[in-house]
Amino acid sequence: MTSYSLTEQLAKHLQRPVDQNTRERARLHLLDWLACVAGARNSELVQKFRTSDMSDMSPHLAAMAGNILEMDDIHRTSILHPGPVVWGALMVGQPNDMDDVLDAAVRGYEAMIAIGSTFDAHHYAHYHNTSTAGGFGAAAAVADLYGCDEGQLVSALGLAGSVTGGLWQMRHEANDAKQWHIERAMVNGGSAGLYAAQGIIGPRFVLEGPQGLYAATCRKPKPMAFPNQWRIWDVSFKPWGACRHAHPVIDAALELKGKLGKLTGPITLETYGDAIRFCDRPSPETVHEAKFSLQHAVAVVAERGEPMLADFEMDSVKALKMARGRVSVVESKAITKRYPDHYGARVTCGGEAVELIDTRGDPERPLSTEGVIEKAHALMAWGGLSKKQAGKAVLHALEGDDPVKIARMLGKWLA
Repeated sequence: MTSYSLTEQLAKHLQRPVDQNTRERARLHLLDWLACVAGARNSELVQKFRTSDMSDMSPHLAAMAGNILEMDDIHRTSILHPGPVVWGALMVGQPNDMDDVLDAAVRGYEAMIAIGSTFDAHHYAHYHNTSTAGGFGAAAAVADLYGCDEGQLVSALGLAGSVTGGLWQMRHEANDAKQWHIERAMVNGGSAGLYAAQGIIGPRFVLEGPQGLYAATCRKPKPMAFPNQWRIWDVSFKPWGACRHAHPVIDAALELKGKLGKLTGPITLETYGDAIRFCDRPSPETVHEAKFSLQHAVAVVAERGEPMLADFEMDSVKALKMARGRVSVVESKAITKRYPDHYGARVTCGGEAVELIDTRGDPERPLSTEGVIEKAHALMAWGGLSKKQAGKAVLHALEGDDPVKIARMLGKWLA
């Protein structure tokens, strides 16, 4: 081991000032997260809390709710969703300076992605990257918000890493663990940041030490990179309410349908291995399974066009059974080779094919500011907010200077 641990190098990297353009970018991610939370207001998980006698759990519930609809932001190469963890952690303390919140979010995204990007395929095969890297993101964000110095930030990262986890077993059963992972990462990481600010010391070599995270969960961890540009700029916005692994086939199918006018007869999907491992579900039986079904995603495009949230509800799952039967799925070694730097797919129907290297919402094919706002309005309408309420939320996120108002707004939404 070198004299400087990876978390010490990362802590130094996080000391850079956050420029105004990056703060504006962070505001878009804040809006996107708020919209995801609003869209899940009427979900079964949220309803469970509404009927309980628990005290105010809105920050914890907001962290979980932000992932329910599968529309939360995603970083491709680390294969994780930073938004729900980082923004959830920052809403707990209700800080009163918006620039401080935005700066802390940028640094939280950076820490979470920097560490998540070092995990290897063995790690991702067993561990939920959003969970294992999420605590680091929450710790960095909260530590920054509480004014921790470089040494305290190292301790925050060390404390968070010492209790991180999150197994993929929950993918194979009907349960709420995926969202609970996010809440735990938020709570444990936020606690690590708070305790580090009070002088509690964490391990420096929590990543690369002989009994650290890499030794326990990775075979060939990747080198940690320290780019000049803040990595929040590399985070993608998701336009469709399905697993990100299903988005490449959706985009390719939409483009092919635009070319042919309609998709009739057999449809072949070629995509990368992880997309198939996570989303090869020809016969989904729940809303969650539909969101993780390549076959269902393309059936929606073939029969209806651009996917709407309603297209993944049970009525649509039942209605599209025959259409899913026309879809076959094959791994493409060439597309797998480009992954995870590029999430691609090839869709063939009627002797014609469309192959896409990148997916809508990625930095190479970005959603515009107007597109993010349009998505936010659609999600908030799905969650039952009025146009006036949605407009107010957009203004708070993109132009507001009082994060306490945002925290209070979240509380009202989830009450």
